[in-house]
Amino acid sequence: MASSLFSRTLLGHRLVQFSSSLPQKPLIFSSVLNKRQFRLQAQPTYTTYKTSGRPSRFIASSAIETRTNFSTQSLSTSDPVVSVDWLHAKLRGPDMKVLDASWYMPDEQRNPIQEYQVAHIPGALFFDVDGIADRTTKLPHMLPSEEAFAAAVSALGIQNNDGLVVYDGKGIFSAARVWWMFRVLGHDRIWVLDGGLPRWRASGYDVESSASSDAILKASAASEAIEKVYQGQTAGPVTFQTKFQPHLVWTLDQVRRNIKEKTHQHIDARSKPRFDGAAPEPRKGIRSGHVPGSKCIPFPQMLDASQTLLPADELKKRFDEEVLLSHNDIKNSSFARDEFP
Repeated sequence: MASSLFSRTLLGHRLVQFSSSLPQKPLIFSSVLNKRQFRLQAQPTYTTYKTSGRPSRFIASSAIETRTNFSTQSLSTSDPVVSVDWLHAKLRGPDMKVLDASWYMPDEQRNPIQEYQVAHIPGALFFDVDGIADRTTKLPHMLPSEEAFAAAVSALGIQNNDGLVVYDGKGIFSAARVWWMFRVLGHDRIWVLDGGLPRWRASGYDVESSASSDAILKASAASEAIEKVYQGQTAGPVTFQTKFQPHLVWTLDQVRRNIKEKTHQHIDARSKPRFDGAAPEPRKGIRSGHVPGSKCIPFPQMLDASQTLLPADELKKRFDEEVLLSHNDIKNSSFARDEFP
């Protein structure tokens, strides 16, 4: 799925001692996510990530810019992917909010809001990927406008000084999508929970259930707020200010132009059968195949059996095997499709 792409961004941050001998062709990580394209200009050399300060850039998914220093307020981490132990230690912090961003493929027949009500990390809010989306298109879960996103996030009770940890019910799947949404709209203090809810539960940490909790009401309010914005109505108090990051977005025209100019390398994170067009797309009316010139690196290959990211050295090895490191600058994007996975 397209979040697979965002998972690439996360694994990109995990690569350490990423060396400087890469030639000059950028990479675009391509998947089926949004009508917008996610772009990032990486530096021509790569150095070790540090525990504080600004790290060098490596991009392995759709939506990354320079890593920021996460040592702000009571939160401290140098990696946008955090462990369940880390979250458990920070869970009750005054400036910490947790988001359940679970979303599933249509053929999985799973209902994320129902599963949230049955079991979620204590205090977690539900982030509706389908609801917090552009209402001016028939395409599903497209990136909303700044005003609409701000209204929805404010209805959830989120503020700019909050640190956010986002997870999902599969491990690393749709959570990475929401991580990117916040970053592209200017909020860097957000982390993805490595291994998600399955890893949290396997570690023996508590979950809670709530059939009609305040969080459910907030999720509904967020959807209503975004609808009001698109109808030209006042959505309510805004507690979250956005700052759109255009360098994280590619337009469809840019992707089309790149097919001809070949200045960047597209990477498709879907399964090989879907990439080859041998397997049907999960949504009706969507053509099979891939963007011309793309390379396929299925995102599950970047995860272990527990659905957590592989160690940095193993990630680097797998990218080396795909000859991705024969290029210098690395850019990400998601090519225009009308589906999320």
